Order: sequence, then structure tokens, then C-alpha cells
Amino acid sequence: MLAVTGPNGAGKSSLLRLIAGLLRPSAGSVTLTGGDPELSIGEQAHYVGHQDALKASLTVAENLSFWASILGGAGKVEEALSRVGLGSLAPLPALHLSAGQRRRLSLARLLAIQRPIWLLDEPASSLDAPGGAMLAEITQMHVGGGGLILMAVHGATDIQASAELRLQGPSPNPRGTSRGQTP
Repeated sequence: MLAVTGPNGAGKSSLLRLIAGLLRPSAGSVTLTGGDPELSIGEQAHYVGHQDALKASLTVAENLSFWASILGGAGKVEEALSRVGLGSLAPLPALHLSAGQRRRLSLARLLAIQRPIWLLDEPASSLDAPGGAMLAEITQMHVGGGGLILMAVHGATDIQASAELRLQGPSPNPRGTSRGQTP
């Protein structure tokens, strides 16, 4: 598990999106040693970003079932919802979920659909203390089973990373002028 840290604007989210295949590199390439050579990295990874990618009119269970059908889940919807603490909310429309419950539903995708790589961008945002503990537990379970995790984090979390990649923020403008303007 690699924690990607740094200030706002340092490129943490961009790095994860690049690895997921959502952004193209301006030069070079991103490769995965030991992965399935027939699949892109994005096809072997889960990307959980800032947006929870839920349809408000669908129930909690229908949202996760949709993602499982699109991404090849093995029917672990109820088990995944229970694991993230949303089992009793399965019939509730996602419209009624709190921000923390929406984040838990997004994290349930990690459990319902097996992928060896998890790309997590601020995964603990909106989670309460029990949610943070649940996140730490499922990440340790994934790593313990041989999975890889790259996780952009801003502050302290309950999650213990194996290593840290610290990105530096953008360089301040030495002349004190706006970018693109002449002094």
C-alpha cells in the first residue's frame, strides 16, 4: 500500500487518474509488471475518486448491482453492503443517503467486484470514526490477500501504508505575478 501525499495542487488526484487510464500522459507510459497483459491497468483497477458515482433514484442495492453487472461482479452485493454497514439500507433510494453513507456505498464496489489494484483518492472523506475503521480493515484485507493500493491522502488516517510518495506542490511564482501575465 502506497500513500500518495502532498499539498493541494501537487498532483495526487492526477497521478491516480493517470494510472487508472482516465488521463493520458503527456510523455512516456504507465505499465504494470505482473498484471494481466491482455488488460489495461484501468481494467485491473478500481478507481474511487471524489465523486461517488451513484444514481439517486436507484436503491442502495440497485446502485451496487448496476456496478457489479458493468464491472463483472460475482453476485457479492449483499455481502459487500453488510461489510460496509449498509445492509439494512439496501432498499432505500440512494437519494436519502448521507455523505458518509454514499462514500460507504462507493467503497462497497471494492468488495463486490474483485480487482487486484485499488486507486483511492481521499477514501476516508465524509466517513465517521467507525467508517474510517471499516476502511482500514478492508484495505488491510486487500493488501493481505496480495492486492495493491495507491491512496491519495491529505491528512492522518487509520490506514497504515507500507510506503509514502510525497509530491511537492506547484512552485510559487517568484515574481508575484499571475501565471501567463507579464510584469
